[in-house]
Amino acid sequence: MHLKINLMVRCGDTFHMDIIDLCNSKQRQVFINQASVELGVTDVVTKTDLGKIWAKLEALQAQGEQKDNRSPVEKLNDEERQQALDLLKAPDLMQQVLNDFERCGVVGETVNKQVGYLAAVSRKLESPLAVMVQSTSAAGKSALMESVLAFMPEEERIQYSAMTGQALFYMGEKDLKHKILAIAEEEGASNASYALKLLQSEGQVSIASTGKNATTGNLETQEYQVEGPVMLFSTTTAIDLDEELLNRCITLSVDESREQTRAIHAAQRQRRTMAGQRARKDKKKLVQRHQNAQGLIDAIALLHQYQRQIVTDDYDGEHSEYVVVTISDIELANQLAHEVLGRTLDELPPQTRRLLTMILAMVQTASEERAIAQKDYRFSRRQVREYSGWSDGQLKIHCRRLEELEYLIVHKGGRGRNGDPYAGERRRPALYPADAGSCQCLYNTSLYPCVN
Repeated sequence: MHLKINLMVRCGDTFHMDIIDLCNSKQRQVFINQASVELGVTDVVTKTDLGKIWAKLEALQAQGEQKDNRSPVEKLNDEERQQALDLLKAPDLMQQVLNDFERCGVVGETVNKQVGYLAAVSRKLESPLAVMVQSTSAAGKSALMESVLAFMPEEERIQYSAMTGQALFYMGEKDLKHKILAIAEEEGASNASYALKLLQSEGQVSIASTGKNATTGNLETQEYQVEGPVMLFSTTTAIDLDEELLNRCITLSVDESREQTRAIHAAQRQRRTMAGQRARKDKKKLVQRHQNAQGLIDAIALLHQYQRQIVTDDYDGEHSEYVVVTISDIELANQLAHEVLGRTLDELPPQTRRLLTMILAMVQTASEERAIAQKDYRFSRRQVREYSGWSDGQLKIHCRRLEELEYLIVHKGGRGRNGDPYAGERRRPALYPADAGSCQCLYNTSLYPCVN
């Protein structure tokens, strides 16, 4: 316990000032002795006055803690509570969430916004989700994370730009419990990756460290423990991620298509209109309503608890309540899982998979125009660059990965060889599995095409 203050005592024109910790007996005694000498009074007077100051400060500190310890629900007035309940009881709750994102200026990213929002709500559960937003630089990953976090109460989210390897171990024991730990860039927490993985899987981390005893001054072994569970939220520009961390996360890929860019530009122009100015004024109210609604969400339930049947169970002397899941809940979960888990379980990073999909479309169109088989078509990286609109740096990275995994095969030959104007340093798609007998399209979706 500490109570560090900057204290000045005065007697006439004479004064003494120092910084002391009132909970430290040595510092108190040094202050009493020096102040008594400088002011020309007995140490009894100084000690008595210091005791009065200490008692008053402790009383003020206790009042502040009592006020700050009120739960978010207790801080709501009747109007705020009713608005939050209206949101939580809305039959189209998830659509309301998406609409509020749009009104706050976050366009597109329908699946990512829903998954991010639900993952943030999962901080209330015993096994929260973890989210990693992956994209190239300046693609909007940080904006997506910030927009989701803005809807969560400030006291239930902790944000850092980076973390050192030992930082997580020395947080308060209860500081992270059922909260969101958001890290701006995964690279900034690379040194703390072990602790983060352990916190996500085990629900707590602990460390034994050598420290000085505050009373005796002797070195001794001290144990530090941080309790979870905690919801992890981070972003990254890296293509290759730590496999162990990736296995614990849902990976979201930011939409970097031209259509999304056009939608963002349209939204930016709309903000300059009168309707946009009004929307900016409404944003604070919308964000506050969601933060208030989050405060009403019980730790044992999920987002739709105010719309679902509550069943009770008494077993072995313990009373429990459960929220009954509906068919619509399962349908939404299946829809989001199909979109997100398909990417998470894919051996290709989302951006690499997107490039492969574009190459497939380009090859299919060109092969049909030339009336040749896709396996006989040759193309260069320049053609892909012109077709996709991606930068050469991006293509080098992702094409190299596609070559390593044999989705693309390098075809070497002289330009114009055998009279073929399309020959040269070309690449052709070699989609696995090429053997028709072993062909299996994962998840039965067009994102995993194969050539028979």
